[in-house]
Amino acid sequence: MSGSAVDALVGGASLKGKHAWVTGAGSGIGRASSVALARLGATTHLVGRTEDSLRGTAKLIGEHGGTAHVHVGDVTDVEFAATLMDGERVDVLVNSAGRNIPRRLESITRQDFASVMSVNVEAVLFVTQQAVARMRERGQGGSVVMISSQMGHVGGPERTLYCASKWAMEGMTKALALELAGDGIRVNTVAPTFIETELTARSLAKPDFRNWVLGEIPLGRLGTVDEVAAAVAYLASPASSLTTGSSLMVDGGWTAH
Repeated sequence: MSGSAVDALVGGASLKGKHAWVTGAGSGIGRASSVALARLGATTHLVGRTEDSLRGTAKLIGEHGGTAHVHVGDVTDVEFAATLMDGERVDVLVNSAGRNIPRRLESITRQDFASVMSVNVEAVLFVTQQAVARMRERGQGGSVVMISSQMGHVGGPERTLYCASKWAMEGMTKALALELAGDGIRVNTVAPTFIETELTARSLAKPDFRNWVLGEIPLGRLGTVDEVAAAVAYLASPASSLTTGSSLMVDGGWTAH
């Protein structure tokens, strides 16, 4: 999490004076993205279910001289999501909270379906709704970045639920990009390959699965959270001012097959 990839990609693109909100900010891609945005000068708002984890992210941001505010709650809680940003400024939203339940078709339950969709689709939609309302109030545009996946563009074994949710996210992003362009609000996704995080650790611990993954990535390695955060920072910043409705692939070439 040195930030070197962020420096290399976005250089001097500044977010000074901006307020950036990140869901799932307590770990993994959400944490790295929060730090990257803070290093570009944004005041960061960290959203997640576990206060200790969010405080850990806030500490990292403080070490870089940034300012962070912690908001503890579950984005699938309708009341929490509906009031999260009341009276607050929102210039950037990063929807990083995510869930995956790997299952073969015959093992998928309705509870599994509801669990994945509630985080990856429903919460994303309604948190974005709140953020966009705040952006429109200010009338100065904004940027929404969805953490999607290469699995929002391709398929994979035991990824039926995850693929369904991320393909939905990609479609939502394109629709919102068209709907919000007149307000100067840009909406894009970042689509990583497999990144070593808490979400992927159990699957990647299986040698056969890990070997299959590495065999599908032309660059021959897994990604890092810092590489994903660099893409997030680019899409959040003025450096991407003409980019909307796009998916930025950070997949080592997987989807080039």
